[in-house]
Amino acid sequence: MSHDCCSPKHNKKLAAKKGIDPFLAGIGVVTVLLLVGAIFFGSKMGATAQDVEPDAEVAMSVAENTYDWGTVDYDGGIVSKTFAIENSGATPLKLFDVKTSCMCTTAQLKSASQTSKKFGMHEKSSSVFEVKPGEKAELVVEFDPAFHGPSGVGPINRTVTMTTNSTDNPTLAFQLTANVFKK
Repeated sequence: MSHDCCSPKHNKKLAAKKGIDPFLAGIGVVTVLLLVGAIFFGSKMGATAQDVEPDAEVAMSVAENTYDWGTVDYDGGIVSKTFAIENSGATPLKLFDVKTSCMCTTAQLKSASQTSKKFGMHEKSSSVFEVKPGEKAELVVEFDPAFHGPSGVGPINRTVTMTTNSTDNPTLAFQLTANVFKK
């Protein structure tokens, strides 16, 4: 005996069923739960850049903010430099809106308790990296000499900037240079 789902007899049975399709109802419930969870957990993730207020009590020190990689081989792979940022004040130092001046360069913040994502040129992040009093953070800058292809050979100048909650130093800038060559 064959079953024909398109037969008029079967369609009458379907038409007689009233109510919501359980599958579609399940999708709706799961969607609502995911949205509620995203809103709840997203609001618990910490401060955002909009929440940061300038703080006259913030004190920080940066030992160096320039670096020259010298001569860098185009085929030699990514080179990096780490800068130290120390919170020498009594209140938390907040670092945010980290950007690089070129897509060939990334910047990442690290401390003993956390690591940020890698930031690039076109990043627009609202996350805030907090450095507790007496702690140090590291700014790890990476440069890919082959990113631009053969036209990227020659001298380069790259900048990494970030905003802080310090009233004395609202913006930190780090300058990096190199001379890219191809063998």
